[in-house]
Amino acid sequence: MSFEREELARELELGIDRLGFVISEEQHQTLLLFLEMLVKWNKAYNLTSVRDPKQMLQKHILDSLSVMPFVRGKRVIDVGTGPGLPGIPLAIVLPHIEFSLLDSLGKRVRFMKQVAHECKLGNIHPIQSRVEAHQPELLYDIVISRAFASLKDMLHWCQHLVDFEGRFLALKGQYPQQEIDEVSDYYHIEAVTEISVPDLIGERHLVTIKKK
Repeated sequence: MSFEREELARELELGIDRLGFVISEEQHQTLLLFLEMLVKWNKAYNLTSVRDPKQMLQKHILDSLSVMPFVRGKRVIDVGTGPGLPGIPLAIVLPHIEFSLLDSLGKRVRFMKQVAHECKLGNIHPIQSRVEAHQPELLYDIVISRAFASLKDMLHWCQHLVDFEGRFLALKGQYPQQEIDEVSDYYHIEAVTEISVPDLIGERHLVTIKKK
């Protein structure tokens, strides 16, 4: 194991511990493999503007995992997932949930398919499509998004993906009061939860929304 991998392994272990989670050694190793693939592919395909592996660990992996306690149900769709964030880290630690990972860019979808193969993840399903064009055979329990769109736009584009039992989870930075004010009366803001991500500077909030 290289020095950098050892250091990242320690940082990941510490971060998971600070989030208050317990994961298996296999899940820990799979998260590290995903991180290494992200670093490697990013050099050629520019999947994320974050270049430093330690920053990727903090801003992408731990940030994605911070919402794990709120992800329930059997079927989740991650819209505008980019290179699989937050969907892939969540799929690694929640193997009983099926994750559809939707993005319109082919290079990102190719990367996610390679991750599924190398990380042996049978519960992720990369889909290349615009969100409004995606018509699932079965509706989802949760629509999750991270840095995807305003709440108003997210709900407009994703309303056909869940029924009245389903939920929308939007990961935001500062408390998004202006975006909340723009949400239609057709929806109910169920909760706005402050999320703590180890060593991440700035606020993080998770907005949970249901159809009325």
